[in-house]
Amino acid sequence: MELLETTDTTQLILESYELSSMINQSREVSEYLLAKRRMEEDGEVKRLMSLFAKKKEQYEDVQRFGKYHPDYNHISAEVRDLKRTIESMEVVQAFKQAENQLDELLYQVSRTIADAVSNSIKVPSNNPFLEVKSSGCGSGGSCGCSVKKH
Repeated sequence: MELLETTDTTQLILESYELSSMINQSREVSEYLLAKRRMEEDGEVKRLMSLFAKKKEQYEDVQRFGKYHPDYNHISAEVRDLKRTIESMEVVQAFKQAENQLDELLYQVSRTIADAVSNSIKVPSNNPFLEVKSSGCGSGGSCGCSVKKH
């Protein structure tokens, strides 16, 4: 019996390595790594990210006093504007898109594995719509959640 369990475990480990290798060789991983490298090598992104880090430190300092700090509104607006500027850059948007595609692939693989074991296993996702859809909760309260029925 123990030999059979060892063989099953060994086979499972080998197949998990094969799956991880397939994921690492996927188009999604390749596109993610390329987009990440392009973003990290972009001079303007580097400059803005450095500026953002400094502004974020200033923001954290004024946060201690909240709206009572004399520079609160000014610093908060600067941080939001800088973040918006960075996120609007084409190279950053390409990275975010590649990141989302890779996240979707990883979620689908995890969901498939979880469903093979049990439909009730929760699989975390960065997309809240996927989590609700896969949890079986249609917000009707039948799953036992605290959503109130009308």
